[in-house]
Amino acid sequence: MWSLDNLKPLALFLLRLALAVIFVHYGYPKLFVHPRQNVQWFIQHGFPGYFGYLSGLIEFFGGLLLVAGLFTRIAALALFVEMVVALWKIHGLFSHPAAVQNYQFPLMMAVGAFTLVAVGAGVVSLDYAFFREGRKLQRRPKTHA
Repeated sequence: MWSLDNLKPLALFLLRLALAVIFVHYGYPKLFVHPRQNVQWFIQHGFPGYFGYLSGLIEFFGGLLLVAGLFTRIAALALFVEMVVALWKIHGLFSHPAAVQNYQFPLMMAVGAFTLVAVGAGVVSLDYAFFREGRKLQRRPKTHA
């Protein structure tokens, strides 16, 4: 019998793809279009300047890794941590929890990234192809000679 569980591989692929498109979209200009302005923005918000480059690297290359489904849990963990820092230091989730409009986007990005940390990339991924992540190990029956 067909079950909605059959949609899990597609759901994980679509989650990875959606997060990747958004993270690459925000990371690319930080690295390649106006990195100096990005560094200045981080300095103005109380971060060390190199965080401007670091955020661009995490978002752009982390997003590319999500598209491929390669090292997904590691990339998603870096993206999750970045979004939690943004929620805390920039968007005020913990200081103004009722102001949802201030932090709804980074909150969803953080939750999506955390889902990939917890669940992995799924079967439609290079992680699965190379490392068989998520595949249950099956013991071979012992044969007596």
